[in-house]
Amino acid sequence: MVRRTRLATALLGVVLLLTGCAGAGALGAGGRTLVIAIVANPQMNDAIELSDRFERDNPGVELKFVSLPENQARAKITASTSTQGGEFDVVMISNYETPQWAANGWLENLRPHIEASPGYDPDDFIPSIRESLSYQGSMYAVPFYGESSFVAYRKDLFQQAGLTMPEHPTWTQIAEFAARLDDDAAGVAGICLRGKPGWGESLAPFNTVLNTFGGRWYDEQWNARLDSPEFRAATEFYVNLVREHGEVGASSAGFTECGTRYGQGQAAMWYDATVMAGTNEDPSSSEVAGKSGYVAAPVRHTEASGWLYTWALAMPTVTENKRDAWSFMRWMTNKEFVQTVGEEFGWNSVPPGCRQSTYDIPEYREAARAYAQPTLDGIRHANQQETMTEPVPYPGIQFVGIPEFQDLGTRVSQQLSAAIAGRISVDEALEQSQRYAETVGESYRETQ
Repeated sequence: MVRRTRLATALLGVVLLLTGCAGAGALGAGGRTLVIAIVANPQMNDAIELSDRFERDNPGVELKFVSLPENQARAKITASTSTQGGEFDVVMISNYETPQWAANGWLENLRPHIEASPGYDPDDFIPSIRESLSYQGSMYAVPFYGESSFVAYRKDLFQQAGLTMPEHPTWTQIAEFAARLDDDAAGVAGICLRGKPGWGESLAPFNTVLNTFGGRWYDEQWNARLDSPEFRAATEFYVNLVREHGEVGASSAGFTECGTRYGQGQAAMWYDATVMAGTNEDPSSSEVAGKSGYVAAPVRHTEASGWLYTWALAMPTVTENKRDAWSFMRWMTNKEFVQTVGEEFGWNSVPPGCRQSTYDIPEYREAARAYAQPTLDGIRHANQQETMTEPVPYPGIQFVGIPEFQDLGTRVSQQLSAAIAGRISVDEALEQSQRYAETVGESYRETQ
């Protein structure tokens, strides 16, 4: 059984010096200040822009956002929450952290707050998303948006090349399409794939490739399997595809960089989070709006291969002003917020993959007609039974749901990135990665 309750030294190993943050619950010039740690991406930035409305409706409460890129946000939030530092009243975390941190007693049980909020309707959350943020039957975080993964592709470029994208492509087909569509002269890569180090960056898409290729991080006895033929085949495929037909500077490209390249027309395909579609289809920021199709995550030996992920809001147990903190969390994750974002920023900006009612809004259905159903299908099929070939002793699809994975995954992603950059071979990358994984696996075998 996975030991979610481990107060891992792996978590403490990511502790960074926290600077520039007022203490949580501090008294600001206008009254109470809520300090909110948030990941910097377009959907979260929309929430920040709308935050003055929350302050207007909650006199005496001032919001202070600490907005950082994903890797930095993870480290800072983990450092503060794991040490019970109290710097933040509300933190943005995912379904990776939530069950583990709830078991450790680091997060507030939200059930009493939800039950005391008429109209909030937690049953409206997509079931798999809601369950991924729960521990022992209670929610410990509420989702801002949910996602799986799929392929965006340029319909115009496919048509010009005489190619047809199937609704359920294989990775072999994707590689063939990338080779056909790679056009250095036009500045168009065959495909964009993350190569940036980080357990939540390059390892997210890579792990879905690994799963469908039949690989796994550990067998049921916690033996590391990074030196297995399946793991090697997946790694060689991913590295070769990015090196031969991926974007320029792929070893330092993450979700944001790939999104920029695809939106500027510099890639024929992009495999990544389903949440990308809203940005792709926004004519104010994308040069390819209206030109993309969306299909299921590619497979090899499985029926499906997409991931399951959600960015969500949680409240550290040390938060002093729990009532105001919950009021903000409720405001940012309720049905009315979805309506406001659609009306203010356009329906492609709505946080997707979270509330089922979002998909009943006529304006959203029209704006998201190209990607709404593929998003829901991806989330529906994102489970270990459909995306993996062998049983594993850990939860998670695109991550290994143990505390040590923050460090282990980042170390392995650095090896993967170095192989993509051509600084080391795949053999060297896997040899070092296997050693990292063996150390972690040994500690789990000792307590079985």
